[in-house]
Amino acid sequence: MKHRSVLLCLLLPILCLALAGCGSLFKNYGRIAPSNEANQDFVRFRVHPEYRYYISGSELYPNALMGLHRAHRLSPETLWKEVEMTPKQMKEIIENMQTKGRELMKYPQGFEILDYTGHPIGVWFSILTATSFVRMEEDGTVTINTPDPDTYDRFEPRGESNTQ
Repeated sequence: MKHRSVLLCLLLPILCLALAGCGSLFKNYGRIAPSNEANQDFVRFRVHPEYRYYISGSELYPNALMGLHRAHRLSPETLWKEVEMTPKQMKEIIENMQTKGRELMKYPQGFEILDYTGHPIGVWFSILTATSFVRMEEDGTVTINTPDPDTYDRFEPRGESNTQ
């Protein structure tokens, strides 16, 4: 019993140091969080002039639609395609994403993109499983990778993929 408590006393500080090290490792990471306000803006086809808009995947059925505040620069290493957004263009994109989602019983929704301090820097629209991460660089560049290319395909019945 005494041996176990000594071992615990030795391992506890090591574990605390390891967790503290991990915290600094992830200090520049933000997140993508559900947002009723962002969802309402998307389904009402509201275009924010302070955002640059990007799509991922197919132009007909994008895997995700993202608006990033103009104060931030998207890393050129990502595969997003910038779209000059208008309410008409957003309506077409959102309705196509909703149609595809309905076919698969996966419904797209709006999210807020937050920096590592929790400050909003953009918006995101996709099905729940189209995930990514948000990494803030010192120079203001933001790295947000596109969701997996098979975002919709993995929910299609085998051999019946219709994604273009």
